[in-house]
Amino acid sequence: MADQQPEKTTAPAADAPEPQPTAVTNTDTPKETTETTEPQPENKNETTTAQPAVETTAAQPTAVEIPAEADKAPVEGQQSPQATEEKPVVEQPEQPAYLAKNPALAQFVERLPAIVSSTGHAEMWGVPLKDQNDAPTVNVLIKFLRANEGNVKLAEEQLTKALKWRKEVNPSALAESTSYSATKFGGLGYLTVYKEANGAETVVTWNIYGGVKNINTTFGDMDEFVKWRVALMELAVKELKMAEATSVIDYDGEDPYQMIQVHDYLNVSFLRLNPAIKAATKKTIEVFTTAYPELLREKFFVNVPAIMGWMFAAMKVFLSKNTTRKFHPISNGANLAREFPSLKEQFPKVYGGSAPALQEGARTVNLTQDEPAPAAPEAATNEQPKEQAKEKKDEDVAQEESKPESAPEQPKAEPAVTAQEAPAADAK
Repeated sequence: MADQQPEKTTAPAADAPEPQPTAVTNTDTPKETTETTEPQPENKNETTTAQPAVETTAAQPTAVEIPAEADKAPVEGQQSPQATEEKPVVEQPEQPAYLAKNPALAQFVERLPAIVSSTGHAEMWGVPLKDQNDAPTVNVLIKFLRANEGNVKLAEEQLTKALKWRKEVNPSALAESTSYSATKFGGLGYLTVYKEANGAETVVTWNIYGGVKNINTTFGDMDEFVKWRVALMELAVKELKMAEATSVIDYDGEDPYQMIQVHDYLNVSFLRLNPAIKAATKKTIEVFTTAYPELLREKFFVNVPAIMGWMFAAMKVFLSKNTTRKFHPISNGANLAREFPSLKEQFPKVYGGSAPALQEGARTVNLTQDEPAPAAPEAATNEQPKEQAKEKKDEDVAQEESKPESAPEQPKAEPAVTAQEAPAADAK
């Protein structure tokens, strides 16, 4: 049997050209036939009569019928190059350089759509929050990230709280369309903008706590005091013009979108003990720490009394080390202008400059004069029935006529009543 096996293998091969004469001329066919028949010799006990080579060859297309691409088809189980080319190639947008070198900022930017969606508010300091290609938007995120020392999770939490607060309070309206009592807040806060020789602007807010006329009147309503303080801050933020930014600030470099704050405590000697002032100060610090991070370049405490130590200790609890390093206490307010040599002449004279007083040239929030309290006699007359008022008038006339001519005139009650009501009106 072993001697006859080659005859059975070669016999069909000799007959193959008769039904397929063109297979001889097709140089590609042996390649296909070889690939098909290579596994056959592995089982020598199998006869080739069941699957003759002629039938295998006949099942394959002729050289004329085979397309040119057929020779390039891969074996089963592999993906053809043609199928790979048909898939669309999605090109990733090129990442800006300021994100490529700061992975934390890039991650924070990616989280922005989710933050805006969860808060339902997309505005911060007058800047509509958009995407990674919008310079004002990225500058806002940089400030929140800086305030949290690069911690993306903490920055996201703070931005979320700040957006919710702005949505609820609407601080822009507090500055633009809300008026405040001149009796309570007149002369306590101002805004100035000083220009450098190169055109740069320095925004300064002034808080004149020595101008408080009545502690309970100004600080008694804590929420009202915070709103007034926020309104002054919003006026200053608007002057920073963050929405007009055309380039992204350097994360580790200087930030031109910051302001100077001056707190004047001349003639202030009550801050340590008064609970209303301490509560209002604490609430203001909490709001500003959350909603206005990295907007402060430097803060100067001028004409500071010795008892102000508790306030600096309180600020260190709520503010970061980077922020507290910006605080500068100055015992004599006349030395303030020395801190700004290029702007010295623009500061008011009382602070060491040459400009007029703040009351004459600085801006402030919208103030309205309080309506005077109604006269006491009119209120008394309105409360009494007409008949009783008439009887009392007749009685007064009778008493007046019965007085001796030499008797001195009695003082009227109106001034005394008005004087007694004045403190009550201030306490509202």
